[in-house]
Amino acid sequence: MSPDPAEAQDAARPHLSPARVLDIDSLLDDRQTRIVVCCGSGGVGKTTTAAALGLRAAERGRKVVVLTIDPARRLAQSMGIDSLDNVPRRVKGTEDRGGASRTDSADGDGGRQAGGELHAMMLDMKRTFDEVVEAHADPERAAAILANPFYQSLSAGFAGTQEYMAMEKLGQLRARDEWDLIVVDTPPSRSALDFLDAPKRLGSFLDGRLIRLLTAPAKLGGRAGMAFLNVGMSMMTGTLGKLLGGQLLKDVQTFVAAMDTTFGGFRTRADATYKLLQAPGTAFLVVAAPERDALREAAYFVERLAAEDMPLVGLVLNRVHGSGAGRLSAERALAAAETLDLAGDPASENLEEPRIVDQGGGKAGLRNSPDTYDSSEPPASVTPAPDDGSPAATDDDSPATDPERTVDQLTAGLLRLHADRMQLLSREQRTRDRFAARHPEVAVVEVPALPGDVHDLAGLRDIGDRLAAGRTELP
Repeated sequence: MSPDPAEAQDAARPHLSPARVLDIDSLLDDRQTRIVVCCGSGGVGKTTTAAALGLRAAERGRKVVVLTIDPARRLAQSMGIDSLDNVPRRVKGTEDRGGASRTDSADGDGGRQAGGELHAMMLDMKRTFDEVVEAHADPERAAAILANPFYQSLSAGFAGTQEYMAMEKLGQLRARDEWDLIVVDTPPSRSALDFLDAPKRLGSFLDGRLIRLLTAPAKLGGRAGMAFLNVGMSMMTGTLGKLLGGQLLKDVQTFVAAMDTTFGGFRTRADATYKLLQAPGTAFLVVAAPERDALREAAYFVERLAAEDMPLVGLVLNRVHGSGAGRLSAERALAAAETLDLAGDPASENLEEPRIVDQGGGKAGLRNSPDTYDSSEPPASVTPAPDDGSPAATDDDSPATDPERTVDQLTAGLLRLHADRMQLLSREQRTRDRFAARHPEVAVVEVPALPGDVHDLAGLRDIGDRLAAGRTELP
C-alpha cells in the first residue's frame, strides 16, 4: 500500500517537540504584553518579522505601532506607505477586517477582530536626539547645543547613538500610551551586545572623566575657575589641541558646558528605558536563520538576555527549508542519478579497449591503423567525405536525439537537485539541534524560506499565518 502523501510531507518536515513551540497568537492576544522587541544579528529577517507581528496583532484587535530602523525602507513599501519618518503613520487596509477568514481556526474567523489599528514609523536618529535636548534644556541653551558642530557629529554618528535613540523613542512611545502594543525592530547591529549596552555606553560617555574635567571650570566659576583652567587645564588642553585641533577642542568645551544641565536627564532616561525593557509587559523575541553564525549569535543573545534579567519569550527561526520527498535520502538520490547516467552513456559500452582518441574515421584512424603502413592502397574502410547536403552526411553524421535519453538526463538532474536540498535540510537540522541542546528552555517557531521578498500586506499576512502555525510549510 502506497504511503499517504500528506504523511510523507509531514515526515519531511523537521518538527519541534510541542513543549518547545512558541505560541505567537497567545503572545499577541495577551493584553499585558505592551512591548515586543525583535532582536538578533543582521540579515535574518527582523524587519519582516516585526511588520508581520504588528499586522497580525492589529487584525486581532490591538492598536499597534511598529518602530523600525530599516535603511532599505522595505517596511514602508510592504505596508503601502510612500515613506516613513519619525512620526507614526497609520497603515491603510488593516482596520475593520473582523470576520474575514484567512486561516483554518477553531472559531472560523482566523482570530481576526474589528477595532485594531496599525501604525508604523522609522527612527530618525538625529531628530530623536534633538527632541531629548529640547526636552531637557531651556530654549536658549537648546539652540546653542543644536548648533554646536561637535553635537551635530555626536548625534549623527557616535557609536551606540542609534541604539540609544531607538530605546529613547521606545520610551517616548510608551509614555504617550496611545498604543496598547509597540513592536520594535532593533538596529542591525554587528554585535548583539550593542543593543543592550548602548544606553549605558552613552551615559558613561556623558559622565566620563574627560567630560567632568571639561565641565569643571564652568562649575567652579569666577577666579577659582579661571585659575583652574589656566593652571590645571593648560597642559591638557594644549596636548588635546595639538591632537584634535584647536577648533574641535573649543567645540567640545562649548558643547559640554551647554550640556551640563542635561547630562542628568540623559542618564535618568537611559536607566528608565533599561528598566522598561526588564518590565513584565516587555517580551523579547530573538530572530535568527538556521545557519551556524546566525544561531551562534542568537545563543549568545539568549544568554545575555538571561544575564540582564530581560524577559525572553522565544526564538523565531526564519528561512527554514522543507521537502515533500523526505523519504528519499540524498545518498539514494545521488546513487540513482549515477545509475541513470551510466545506463544512458554510450561511451560506457566501449570501455573494453582503452584508446586515446575516437577511431570512428578521419586521419586519426589512419594514423592508428596498422594496415595503412607499408601499403600504397587506401584502406577499404576509408571513404571520401560526402558533400554537404548529401544523404550520407545527413543520415550518418547527425545522430538522432533519443527521447528516453533526454528523460533520463532530466531525471538525473532532478535527483541531484533533490540531493542538494536534502543535504541542506540535514545541515539546518544539525544546526538547530545544537542550539536546542544548548538552550532547551527556549521556545521556537519556524518560518519557511520563501522564493522572494515580501513586498505587500498580503505577504506580511502570510508570514503572520506561518508564524502562528508553528510549523514549517513547504516553500
